[in-house]
Amino acid sequence: MSHLDGNALAGPMAELFAFDITTASARCSGCGAIAVVATARVYTDAAGTVVRCSGCEAVLATIVRAPDRVFFGFPGISAIEVRS
Repeated sequence: MSHLDGNALAGPMAELFAFDITTASARCSGCGAIAVVATARVYTDAAGTVVRCSGCEAVLATIVRAPDRVFFGFPGISAIEVRS
């Protein structure tokens, strides 16, 4: 299965966040690594988008689009840091 980098999240996440999520740092709940979201591995081959830690491959987030809504899940992100 091929993947994109975290920059692929800029469009879908713009609906949820008022800032560019790809420049934020996230802490992986699986391995504890802190990295810029743009370095995550993004898989778009499934029914939705799956974002995985580039270090341990844990699922950081999921995005599933329905005709009238979007479901965001962040099961593997314990913190997001946005610098102003």
